[in-house]
Amino acid sequence: MTMTASGTTAPARPAAPAGSRPHRLRSLIPYGYLSPTVLLLFVLMVIPIVMVISYSLRDNVIVQENSVFAGFANYTKVLTDPDFLAALKNTAVFISVSTAAHLVLGLTFAMMLNTKLLGGVAKAVFRIVYILPWLFTIAVIAVIWRLLLDPSGVVNYVLNSLGLIQQGVNWFGDPDIALWAVTFVNVWSGYPFFMISLLAGLQGIPNDLYEAAAVDGTTWFQRFRHVTLPQLRPVIISMAVLDLIWTSQQFALIWMTTGGGPLNATEMLSTFTYKQAFSEYEFATASAAAVIVLLLTMILAFFYVRQQRER
Repeated sequence: MTMTASGTTAPARPAAPAGSRPHRLRSLIPYGYLSPTVLLLFVLMVIPIVMVISYSLRDNVIVQENSVFAGFANYTKVLTDPDFLAALKNTAVFISVSTAAHLVLGLTFAMMLNTKLLGGVAKAVFRIVYILPWLFTIAVIAVIWRLLLDPSGVVNYVLNSLGLIQQGVNWFGDPDIALWAVTFVNVWSGYPFFMISLLAGLQGIPNDLYEAAAVDGTTWFQRFRHVTLPQLRPVIISMAVLDLIWTSQQFALIWMTTGGGPLNATEMLSTFTYKQAFSEYEFATASAAAVIVLLLTMILAFFYVRQQRER
């Protein structure tokens, strides 16, 4: 009921029924707000993925006008290719070692910055030093370490001066150590992100837990094992899964340091796919390799989403 000018009451306007036209229009408003994002995702993600999958099922794509349907022949060719198997093995070693080292170094430096034994000035200096690798782009990092690890570079000079080596080591040119050299560079460039994330997690742990554990007479290692690690478990799992996904897609660092060589010692799934497409012009097999990489990445993404839902 509403009041009129004469002071009398008038009946209120009834609400629109659920099936009326105004109600239907109002229900479409949220979809209107979402439509630009959905359209952008469709154009930039769904269409390219569908195109790559279609390319992987055909032969002589792009290079010829009339391609033929090949079914899963390209997948069979890729999965039986020794270069692909070597790239798969190298990628597994690269991402597993990098992720483990990122976690260990990130947690170690985060605990050093979170300790009360260091003053404010010392912590500020160490933060600047520890975060420096994160400030450089991949291109700059690749150039720096190619110069440092050159046979006539600074690293060999220091090792030779200390008597640890007798002659310069070709870190990126030796098939036995090239993969470990590239992994070391990736670890050096990526640990600051873990350090910052874990430092934030450490600063969010209540001091009451440590005080209660200290009253019970626990040692430092026991507090670390039973208080710190359980509190950081969600952050560690999330960061580890994300790092596995990010590292598996690493391309620029490998390409600008070794190019996948020598003798496929540092060949990764990303460099293998790139060479198939733009060196061999085998776009069909490159598409099949890309789909395989997508499936492997989706498995990691599934575990990440599942862990986030459990949190």
